[in-house]
Amino acid sequence: MQTLNKLPLEKITEVYDFAEYLLSKIDDTIISQGIQELTSSTSTYDFLKDEEDLYSENDLQEKIQMKKGDIVLIHNKLPLI
Repeated sequence: MQTLNKLPLEKITEVYDFAEYLLSKIDDTIISQGIQELTSSTSTYDFLKDEEDLYSENDLQEKIQMKKGDIVLIHNKLPLI
């Protein structure tokens, strides 16, 4: 706090904004973890496990070999208006 008191007001505002940002990221993480725990412990989506696959590898137009860490760029094929 002593260090903050030495800063000009605009810098204190920047520090405050950054602290708020960090807190919101923590809140987002806590919420995401809570949702993951809820969905993993429920049987709501169990019916998806028994659902047959609609597509197979034979339906692919192109097969791409990827390894962990590869970056994939996806582009939208819709025309720009």
